[in-house]
Amino acid sequence: MSSTDIKSVVKQKYGEAALRVKAGGSSCCGATASTGCADPITSNLYDTTQAGQIPEEALLASLGCGNPTALANLNTGEVVLDLGSGGGIDVLLSAKRVGPTGKAYGLDMTDEMLALANDNKHKAGVENVEFLKGEIENIPLPDNSVDVIISNCVINLSADKDRVLREAFRVLKPGGRFAVSDVVTRGEILPEIRQSVLLWVGCVAGALDEGEYQSKLAAAGFDEVQIEPTRVYRIEDAREFLCGQNVEVDALAPQVDGKFMSAFVRAVKPAAKASCCAPTCCH
Repeated sequence: MSSTDIKSVVKQKYGEAALRVKAGGSSCCGATASTGCADPITSNLYDTTQAGQIPEEALLASLGCGNPTALANLNTGEVVLDLGSGGGIDVLLSAKRVGPTGKAYGLDMTDEMLALANDNKHKAGVENVEFLKGEIENIPLPDNSVDVIISNCVINLSADKDRVLREAFRVLKPGGRFAVSDVVTRGEILPEIRQSVLLWVGCVAGALDEGEYQSKLAAAGFDEVQIEPTRVYRIEDAREFLCGQNVEVDALAPQVDGKFMSAFVRAVKPAAKASCCAPTCCH
């Protein structure tokens, strides 16, 4: 598939998910406005305290695989950017953590998700939030303008992950942190899974091997790269997840047992080196 085809399918599926939430249904792929579905990747990621801080629609629209706001170190006054912000759940939670002197940006390419996110922003009454339309391969923010980049199961959807990571490095300030939840793989994955459009949208087919993810982050310029698994998926999880995706579940489920997982991915943009201001400081 070309990157254009992948982007088009992702935009369509996530737009449909946003419309299902607006109609009172589930964002889960394969769901309808009146039915939900049990997804082992996206379920039970936020505790009741966090859920109580945001509109219900923000929680219902979550298609993440982790909870980067619970794991990332966010400080008062910082600027946070969420890549692929969807219905805005992680942006709204981040905005509360950085406080009124900080700011939280959400970036998404899907009009329906952006509309839903802005509705949730107004319902939450949060002022230090801005949702931007754009692609994570071309972040519409200046160089060195963001303290922390978060993302929740979106980078794996990009067909050009190297460009995403270079863009993340560009907009981060020196010393800035990359702290995302994503799906990663461990070991060989069958071509049938990687080639399936529906599974790509479902956050499996586009996932990087954990070693490749580390290498790409290092190539983009990041230091202190760490990948911490948060959920490892077994045959039972895969069977439930693959159900309804027009694939032979019994044939594929054993091939993914323990080979894909949600993980928290950390990295740091190196701090700027001090410049020499006088002859003595150069010795």
